[in-house]
Amino acid sequence: MKSEKISELTTNRLSIYLRCLNTLAAAGINTISSQEMAEQFNLNSAQIRKDLGYFGEFGVRGVGYFVADLSEHIIRILGLDRPHRVAIIGAGRLGEALANYKGFGRSNFTVAALFDNDRAKIGARIGPDKILVHDVRKIERLVSEDKIDVAVIAVPARAAQRVLNQVMGAGIKAVLNFAPAPLTARLGVKVKTVDLTTSLESLSYFLAQPLTARVTNAAREKTDFDEPSLRDEFESLIK
Repeated sequence: MKSEKISELTTNRLSIYLRCLNTLAAAGINTISSQEMAEQFNLNSAQIRKDLGYFGEFGVRGVGYFVADLSEHIIRILGLDRPHRVAIIGAGRLGEALANYKGFGRSNFTVAALFDNDRAKIGARIGPDKILVHDVRKIERLVSEDKIDVAVIAVPARAAQRVLNQVMGAGIKAVLNFAPAPLTARLGVKVKTVDLTTSLESLSYFLAQPLTARVTNAAREKTDFDEPSLRDEFESLIK
């Protein structure tokens, strides 16, 4: 791998490439060129080659990429060849929805525990997997016991920094934040914030454009891989 710093945008795109390759494999396609992949999934062939080039030489001249082999390489690059255990802090509606999200298992993530400070919620079990809600004061012990390495913050903005401090104190270094608040992390801890408001405002901008511009742009776009999914956010977080 090249020594230069790999951007977060690159790791986000690697996750998208992996989903594309999974789709190709499911369709029985064994080899594909960057140009064919770009055309099929509305991507940029030069960008595909550049992104993959940071990590080695994966294509074969005159053949392209072997789908299964490239998938394995990207899985290793993203750290998805080992399991990751997730703690969700905040067992409200968002926390419950995240605990029930089915996309984690396809990327080697498992929700191991939920935490809350509401006595009415502590001790409850959430979702079909019956994930236990623990007292948030036990997070340090349970992170160690359950080998949790990723945390999700799903609490109100006013509590988010305090929760992040607890998470960092427990030794977790990868955090996905859903709270609408800027957070300050210590060196060596990666925090990614999922800003739903920004995404909605982007959609509002689209709606504010003249109808002709909206139709023209829509004709150029495919929706399957336009934006990073929740699964993409997790995959790029642990890279």
